Amino acid sequence: MANLKDRVALITGAGSGIGYQTALSFAREGAKVAVADRREERVQELADRIAKSGGEALAIAADVSKREDVRRMVQAATERFGRIDVLVNNAGYALGASIEDTTERDFQELWETNVLGVLMGMQETLPVMRRQGSGHIINVASAAGKIAYPGIGAYSATKHAIVALTDALRAEVADDGIHASIVYPIGTRTEFFESARLVNGATVGPHGPTQSAEHVAKRIVACAKRPTLEVLPYRPLRLGIILNSIVPALLAFIGRRAHRQQTRRGERQSAPPIQQEEEAPHG
Repeated sequence: MANLKDRVALITGAGSGIGYQTALSFAREGAKVAVADRREERVQELADRIAKSGGEALAIAADVSKREDVRRMVQAATERFGRIDVLVNNAGYALGASIEDTTERDFQELWETNVLGVLMGMQETLPVMRRQGSGHIINVASAAGKIAYPGIGAYSATKHAIVALTDALRAEVADDGIHASIVYPIGTRTEFFESARLVNGATVGPHGPTQSAEHVAKRIVACAKRPTLEVLPYRPLRLGIILNSIVPALLAFIGRRAHRQQTRRGERQSAPPIQQEEEAPHG
């Protein structure tokens, strides 16, 4: 699918960050885009922006943790454009919490959005792609899906699950003309960190180098044009993945040290300022 002109891309979590920039990047390539997010005003603004630039876009209000919303989202896209060539499962959020502090409710809600949202998106879109005889599902995981990090264990688990789902799907649809790819962003400069759910003063990073949402979006679009199994927007991550397989103790040590440093920084930032006594007036 080297040429994306007049192809149809459905992108979840398009209200901000990677999803927002991915929609703009697809539109610049001439694709028609259906953009979905819980925040209807965000995706409507995005659709209007694309339309003003001469593109074609459909805004859809949808919560990917709800089956009826996902089904309605896919139906709306197919009714408007007649097909779906690329599904970008991007919607998700972060939970900053130690394993000990992660409640069942926190984990369940995180799982429903980050994992079930991806599963249901694939399930509702696959029949459309099978009828077409072609399609490409691109699931946005995370570097944490390959290398778990202390303090975001539950989040890492959801991203590991996306990797497993995508790998299994790839084999299942290999004979149907459908591709399946995984994206592994590192810390990305978006509102992701500010909007994370935090427990007992935990943080979600960023842990180390960061990248822009525009950069990740360009790599996603490049994958849509020439499908690859994995997309690593930050190339050195490949070395980290290899080291984690060969010398897991080394990565565990690095993770522990970085986590301690980040915890200390958080404690200093949250500590109340030291009050100095006022000096008695002279005279």
